[in-house]
Amino acid sequence: MRTCVALRHVAFEDLGSFEPYLRAAGYEIVYHEAGYDDLAALDPLAPDLLVVLGGPIGAYDDELYPFLRDELRLVEARLAAGRPLIGLCLGAQLMARSLGARVRPNPAGREIGWSQLSLTAAGIESPLGELAGVDVLHWHGDIFDLPAGSQALASTSITPNQAFLHGSAALGLQFHVEATARGMERWFIGHAAEIGVAGLSVPELRAATARNAALLERQGTRLLARFLDGIGLLA
Repeated sequence: MRTCVALRHVAFEDLGSFEPYLRAAGYEIVYHEAGYDDLAALDPLAPDLLVVLGGPIGAYDDELYPFLRDELRLVEARLAAGRPLIGLCLGAQLMARSLGARVRPNPAGREIGWSQLSLTAAGIESPLGELAGVDVLHWHGDIFDLPAGSQALASTSITPNQAFLHGSAALGLQFHVEATARGMERWFIGHAAEIGVAGLSVPELRAATARNAALLERQGTRLLARFLDGIGLLA
């Protein structure tokens, strides 16, 4: 049985649509809770797949959240070894920082809601091609520069780097491809303060989720399948 280790920062930002797909593909899934579990004790190279999930803190906030230093060491070791790695939102930002790129607050403000990506030529040819014409979930306030040696795959009007591929086995996604309609109800509770500060409406976000989540769930798992197949991690 293959293994997937997921590093989780808040309980409601989990693997989402990825989880049932990975279980059906024969993966054992183990969550480790950042800030609670001892991440320094983990072997960064042991799992077949490492997924670093999102969370409402910055990749540069290690003075406030010292566990980020252990998390960065895990990501750095994984990248150096070329072992399969997916970063989602904060996870992608930690990947970018580990690769020497700058991560910072977006001067254009938060990007929260559903919209399509602009795919690069490399993005269309990559697993992200499954998201052409698909509205994805954005929920972030930071941006990162493209890491040296990485391929830019996607952007939006206020976020120049929405996705990158480093080597063949490290995929960083600023947006939330794993989001599900059911799971979003937990986001509306957990991110209530942020929704209010941003002047957004829960009913409007819920309606947009109802319009877009089913397609994203389908195409998001197709993206995951293509990524895993491309690096030999599907049966």
